[in-house]
Amino acid sequence: MKSDEIKGSRLRRAAQMTGVAANVAAREATARAMSVGGTPGGREAAGRQQLKSAEALVKVFAGMRGAAMKVGQTLSAVDLGLVPEELRPQFQEILATLQHGADPVSFKAITKVIERDLGEKLKVSFADIDPEPIAAASIGQVHRATLHDGRDVAVKVQYPGIAEAIQADMQNLRLALKLLSAIAPGIDTGAIACEIRERITEELDYELEASNHREMARAYRGHPFVVVPGIVTSMCRERVLVSDFVDGARFASLLDAPAASRDRIGEILVRFYLNGPLRHRLLNGDPHPGNTLFLPDGRVAFLDFGFFKHLGDQDVGQLLASTRATYAGDADALLAVVCELGALPADPQLAAPFLENYQAIFGWLMAEEPLRIDASQTADMMRRYTSMRGDDAFAKLTLPAEHFVLIRSVMLLIGLLGQLRATGTWLDVAREWLFEDAPVTELGRLEAEFFKGRFAYRTEIVA
Repeated sequence: MKSDEIKGSRLRRAAQMTGVAANVAAREATARAMSVGGTPGGREAAGRQQLKSAEALVKVFAGMRGAAMKVGQTLSAVDLGLVPEELRPQFQEILATLQHGADPVSFKAITKVIERDLGEKLKVSFADIDPEPIAAASIGQVHRATLHDGRDVAVKVQYPGIAEAIQADMQNLRLALKLLSAIAPGIDTGAIACEIRERITEELDYELEASNHREMARAYRGHPFVVVPGIVTSMCRERVLVSDFVDGARFASLLDAPAASRDRIGEILVRFYLNGPLRHRLLNGDPHPGNTLFLPDGRVAFLDFGFFKHLGDQDVGQLLASTRATYAGDADALLAVVCELGALPADPQLAAPFLENYQAIFGWLMAEEPLRIDASQTADMMRRYTSMRGDDAFAKLTLPAEHFVLIRSVMLLIGLLGQLRATGTWLDVAREWLFEDAPVTELGRLEAEFFKGRFAYRTEIVA
């Protein structure tokens, strides 16, 4: 049943989470007991308990909405190695329900938000609008509409009461992260909490997102294989965002496509999320299955620009310096870059372990031979990162925002490539920005021709 408002009662929402958390804790205790001795039957029973815990986790994060739900969406895209390999497909399938958003609210409630923000009746703003949403995301839902000039648009509208509900969730965040810890021990929930708190203000500001979206649409207008829908600036407000409507297939429908198609999509994702920002300085930090649509002509549309960073020449130069040092296996050079950023003290004993972690995160990108991405790599990356952060020697590690956003993006991107089972010689793509080499793939040549004279890779560190 659709509700008219996302209720913000902290006590009620806390009670719901507390009950679910208690049930999960009991299941996990049972699972640990069942797995003692390592018998196949015990492991299978323990796995079933973990699947039930995953279903409970989905229920909580879907109900929380907002940035907290993004944590659940991240879990759906990234394999953290939480369950035995044989149960992993079922586990990811349960979490994948978060990729498609939450339960929508009533169209009557949505109409009030639109009319209040645009300052006019719905029929004045739109010639027609479908009361059934085409998507229900973490803090808002999307409706297809037609403008009076005949233009088909997507209208993204914040849920009424969502700001208050999110503030309540911020108070309840400790409970939700305790629930997450119950099925994913060792995850750095403190870092997750910080990210949620930092993002919440920006996430609620659709005018800011519209500005980010407009910049990306301008950078990719006319691109041969990437589509960023145009933005209707005059109709964007704090809680309403209007963009061109794009109709395409969802990510999940591509998972059984022929290998060549999946490999091509993988290269497009790498080019958009990694190569692009190093050229046009606009970093979209949310590689998520729900943020892509696949068009019949082979192009890929990218949506949602709430988690966004503008990069300067110095930011990019430092990212390149650290990546080149990682590629060369030069631990001292990598430590020097990180120390210059103020992220670590200049302690030579930190060089080797820090390089090892960077190689775990970026090593796939530096493979000289064709490499099929394995989604389980993200589990190893998460374990390594959490282990490093738990080491007293790295207690003061503070990566700059652009490095943190990039690492998060890489982990999510690997999750997408792993689900696609995409294969590529990824260094062939990375060489374009890492060493300014000429492109060697068909997509690379098409993109280089498109960006020629518009955005060149500028790789020097500017003082």
